[in-house]
Amino acid sequence: MNAVSVAPATVDGVDDAALRESADQRLRALAGPDARLREDQWTAIRALVADRRRALVVQRTGWGKSAVYFIATALLRELGEGPTVIVSPLLALMRNQVDAAERAGVHAATINSANTDEWQQVQDSVAAGEVDVLLVSPERLNNPDFRDTVLPSLTASAGLLVVDEAHCISDWGHDFRPDYRRLRTLLTELPPGVPVLATTATANDRVVRDVTEQLGLGSGSDALVLRGPLDRESLRLAAVRLPTAEARLGWLAEHLETLPGSGIVYALTVAAADDVASFLRDRGHPVASYSGRTDPAERQRAEEDLLANRVKALVATSALGMGFDKPDLGFVVHLGAPPSPIAYYQQIGRAGRGVERAEVLLLPGPEDRDIWAYFASLAFPPEHVVRQVLDVLADADRALSTAALEPLVELSRTRLEVVLKVLDVDGAVHRVKGGWISTGMPWDYDAERYGRIAEARKVEQQAMLDYLSTDGCRMEFLLRQLDDPNAAPCGRCDNCTGERPSARVSDTAATAARDRLMRPGVDLAPRKMWPTGMAAVGVPLTGRIPASAVAETGRALGRLTDIGWGNRLRSLFSDDRDGPVPDDVFAACVAVLSAWDWETRPVGVVTVGSRRRPALVGSFGERIAAIGRLPLLGTVRLGEAGHRANSAQRLAGLWSGVRAPDLSGVDGPVLLVDDRVDTGWTMTLAAKTLRDAGASAVLPFALATTA
Repeated sequence: MNAVSVAPATVDGVDDAALRESADQRLRALAGPDARLREDQWTAIRALVADRRRALVVQRTGWGKSAVYFIATALLRELGEGPTVIVSPLLALMRNQVDAAERAGVHAATINSANTDEWQQVQDSVAAGEVDVLLVSPERLNNPDFRDTVLPSLTASAGLLVVDEAHCISDWGHDFRPDYRRLRTLLTELPPGVPVLATTATANDRVVRDVTEQLGLGSGSDALVLRGPLDRESLRLAAVRLPTAEARLGWLAEHLETLPGSGIVYALTVAAADDVASFLRDRGHPVASYSGRTDPAERQRAEEDLLANRVKALVATSALGMGFDKPDLGFVVHLGAPPSPIAYYQQIGRAGRGVERAEVLLLPGPEDRDIWAYFASLAFPPEHVVRQVLDVLADADRALSTAALEPLVELSRTRLEVVLKVLDVDGAVHRVKGGWISTGMPWDYDAERYGRIAEARKVEQQAMLDYLSTDGCRMEFLLRQLDDPNAAPCGRCDNCTGERPSARVSDTAATAARDRLMRPGVDLAPRKMWPTGMAAVGVPLTGRIPASAVAETGRALGRLTDIGWGNRLRSLFSDDRDGPVPDDVFAACVAVLSAWDWETRPVGVVTVGSRRRPALVGSFGERIAAIGRLPLLGTVRLGEAGHRANSAQRLAGLWSGVRAPDLSGVDGPVLLVDDRVDTGWTMTLAAKTLRDAGASAVLPFALATTA
């Protein structure tokens, strides 16, 4: 334990012995008749209730951090204090916390994006003193309605503020969310004497320093920092190196049933999670996929199925992380390594909370680095792009919504939203009803900080590679990455015991996995709506794409994010080399065409004019036309989309040079061929152009898609 303290101002009339007994009673109600408070739990509770201090608690998952704030809430409410406000990052976490709060004898409610129709009722209950705990997401803190009408009274009456998963505050954290940085402003508005608790399980020294600075918990404040040992004695860590994606998937299919209880299989991408889950189901395993794209109701159903052991595993992306609590989770398997040991520790911490032994297995793949590089490319944009956002808002005569702003800047919707949040936190823009406005305040681009973050990411990725190659204790390695002073050999992992999982995969399983992974063909769903704001960039396209101009559902050989064809296709697109379509790739494309159940066979082939890979696209179109005995009807030419980041600007660039081939005399559908589909706007505009030129239908076909 490490503590930073100044002599506290103890609340008059609080008796330590009585307070401790009451805390113990609350814990037994929460966790069972045999539960006993840990000393650090009591230290934190006493600091919050008796001394009204600010505290940071860094303890392993399953340690009981939520018990600290629920018990502290109950005790503070007995003393007549206002409700506790918990800033919590995920709806799943909120659901679990509402249930846990009730067991602790406190009534909890939430205000989040999924229950806007209940906001007024919740606010009335808070005002009437009927709510002990209010959970809000960090994003709510800058919702104009919530910020202007709810937050002021809530701040004035709060008895305790809790920042859960506080590592999200930090630029160094593996799940940086700009909205968390608003908390520093919120803290300055709290009345004197309101205690503050920040909790996390995944903070190294850098993150602890950043969190204490952001929350005013640094030296010179009446603050308490509690850091406990992070080792989880139930976890058995191991790595299994297998040569190919089909070997890894085949291994998992053969060994999943032997793993204890139910658990989580993590994949690095949505496509991989869907493909792995589908294959495992085909092999007779009861599993479900889970990602950020999964319908919210389906996600909740999948969580409930895992909690009730109705499935063997959820095959999930990192969307299943913070907030999921299943004490008897028996295993966590990673098909592909996360880019950070901190992220890895956080994910494996889902397992083994209430069982004596849980298996933690990592199956790395050569494609992991490519996926890391892709996500790293989404980092904070360069200064000139951010300045463009500021300039557009400064010149606007009204608030601009994100949708209205997007066509005017070189950012995708997702990245634009992050930039606006950062600028808002920094005071350069302000969110109001109707959108965003410029504050006129000067703003400096902190290139040194963003560079430091990028460099930290590289260091974390190398550390993950070092974890895989180490011959030392794996748990000790992770704990040293978290700067745990108690790090020591665990005596349980594969390197400590010499007991390594078998890497054997039967030919039957490997072949089945290969057949599944290398099964060619994925759908290309057509776009149905033009981007908003096209008039602002001089393009006369708006609203729904007419049925007379829309493409049919197309096909691609595979996704670049697949762990099957994705590996082969990534190598094809890995550099600027151009050349004829490879024979193995073309043979797989023929299989896709053979299986394509189109209503009417195409009467000809049209290629998309390519500036980057004309030989590849040209040979692809020629060979398809030859093998299908179809005429090659020419090339549809479009303008230069370049690296424009958002849909409106990309489409405007394509529109600037659109030109159709001569389709006079063509009576029927045409096959539209390109090398890859990213946003889909090239195929969408090309299809409209060909339909306008006389094609009765357009069937898009590409080697690869990033969707």
